[in-house]
Amino acid sequence: MAKRKQLKKEGKVAIPTASMSDIAFLLLIFFMVSTTFRKEVGLKVILPEARATEKLTRTRDISHIYIAKDGKISVDDKIVTPDVVKIAYARKVQEKPELIVSIKADKRVKYDYVDKVIEALRDAKALRVVFATDYKK
Repeated sequence: MAKRKQLKKEGKVAIPTASMSDIAFLLLIFFMVSTTFRKEVGLKVILPEARATEKLTRTRDISHIYIAKDGKISVDDKIVTPDVVKIAYARKVQEKPELIVSIKADKRVKYDYVDKVIEALRDAKALRVVFATDYKK
C-alpha cells in the first residue's frame, strides 16, 4: 500500500505522442488534396469570333494578357500600362524563353490599345504571341 501512495503522490502524467505525427501527416494530406488554387481571373472580355481557329495543346508555358473594351490592360491580375508590360515580359522571357503570350482582347477595344501591347511585347523580345478568339460555327 505504501508503494501505491508514493506513485500517486509523484503523479507524473505522460501524454502519448506516438500518434501525433500520424495525425499531422493526415491533416497535411487532407489540406493538400482539398485546397483549390485560384487561377488568373483577368478582366471581363468578349472575345472576337473566328471561322478558323486552332487550339493550343500546351497550356503550361502560356501567359495571358487581357485588354478590356475601355483599354485597361491586365497582366497577372494587375492593371498595368504598356511600359509595365514591356518590363514584366522582358523578365518573364528571360526566365522562360519558350513562353507563349496569349492576348485576350475584347472585340470592341480600339486597335490602338492592342498595338501598344504588341509593341511592348516586341520590345521585350516576347515574339511568340497568339490571339484568343471564340470559334464561330
